[in-house]
Amino acid sequence: MSCINGETYLNRIDQLHNQVWINGTKITGRLSEHPAFSGAMKSQAALYDLQHDPAYRKVLTFQPANHSGSAGTAYLQPKTRRDLARRRKAFQVWARYSAGMMGRSPDYMNTVVMNFAACAELFGNTRYSTNMRHFYDYCIDNDISLTHTFIQPQVNRSSVYLESSDEPVAARVIDRNSEGIIIHGARLLATQGGMTDEVLVFPSGNFHFDEAYAYAFSIPANTPGLKFICREAFSDGSVPFDHPLSSRFEEVDSIVLFDHVLVPWDRVFLCGDTDIASRLYKDSGFLPQQVHQVTARNIVKTEFVLGVAQSLVDAINVGEYQHIQGKIAEIIIGLETMKALLTASEVNASVDRWGTMTPDRKPLMAAMSYFPKIYPRFIEIIQLIGASGLVSIPRAADFNMENGAELRKYLQSADRDGYEKVRLFRLAWDLSLSGFAGRQVLYERFFFGDPVRLDSGLYNDYDRSAFTRQIKDFLNRAD
Repeated sequence: MSCINGETYLNRIDQLHNQVWINGTKITGRLSEHPAFSGAMKSQAALYDLQHDPAYRKVLTFQPANHSGSAGTAYLQPKTRRDLARRRKAFQVWARYSAGMMGRSPDYMNTVVMNFAACAELFGNTRYSTNMRHFYDYCIDNDISLTHTFIQPQVNRSSVYLESSDEPVAARVIDRNSEGIIIHGARLLATQGGMTDEVLVFPSGNFHFDEAYAYAFSIPANTPGLKFICREAFSDGSVPFDHPLSSRFEEVDSIVLFDHVLVPWDRVFLCGDTDIASRLYKDSGFLPQQVHQVTARNIVKTEFVLGVAQSLVDAINVGEYQHIQGKIAEIIIGLETMKALLTASEVNASVDRWGTMTPDRKPLMAAMSYFPKIYPRFIEIIQLIGASGLVSIPRAADFNMENGAELRKYLQSADRDGYEKVRLFRLAWDLSLSGFAGRQVLYERFFFGDPVRLDSGLYNDYDRSAFTRQIKDFLNRAD
């Protein structure tokens, strides 16, 4: 089977009848038609359709060895720097469709699967490593969509907290039998929960030091006992004019409940080995490959923010003011810095012990710590430029009533009529002030975890010994 199209994706998810709950109600109809999910699912379907567009097919797909059909480029195990560049171009084609707002587009998880299949030996047990490789092949052959959950419930964020209750809170292995392992408990933050074919589950935090939490597997999203409890959606089915971003790209986050869920042995990649669980992310190419994909998307997102900010400046003709120029310059500096870090990661890439061309960690870790700091500032800049213009903005229906002509006149700007100005300002509002916007800011702040911990990781990981030796040699010079 080759890459799927959007219709196949929508029909496949609808036919799974995943247990998805929102606003206290279980969804019983077609998930793709529910107002909370329809926008993102249709947008995701459009991404799959792009794989068949002659203008993008060569960028978005490749021909994998030992497979009859084509596959998404995110599944390509890079062997050369050219492969890394090819992957980056594919990431950014998809990211531009969603303005960088879909953090869990399929290429994100496809990269995870590619990475762990490439280093499958790391899982130790031959059965588990074989399972990982077979799952990679399965994903390629069927163009599987995946969500994931890496986070445990926030019961106690103390550095020494270990769960000791008899009744599990965080999902853990409670039994094993001839068929597989039994998982019971909860996991957090499955973005697009219920909107995908499968859910991938890997070790999380300090819990991997307990063998009951040292597991990795993937199962169909409609597996008996698996439930997705969604947060309130920021999309209500409104037209794109009113909510240009949330109506299209709202990826609902969910809590995942495992109620005595059976995971078949052929879907288990790790079980009970705390040593492997503790080394899984560090010893694999997981971090650099993931941050490479995320940074490529964040560059596109920054380009979009810059475009919106400059459009506001042009609309209300404030480009002459130096404080405005300074604000736009901030975004430009952020954009060029992110681009430089991504380029450096590819230029200085090297082949890891698994034979995978791996981007340089150092600039990517810098990007990983940098973007959570600058994105909230970008959004503040949009707010400062738009000012009160972001507050009194009518909806599409207001332009279709008897006062529509007056709104076009009285809400005009320096370069467009009232309708076009409001359309721009509603986009800026959805980017900077709506519930969707708030979630995006929080999402980027904590995408890879606590920002302070990210800085600490960069401090501990970055080798500075050559620079301190340089200072020592300088101080010891005789001249």
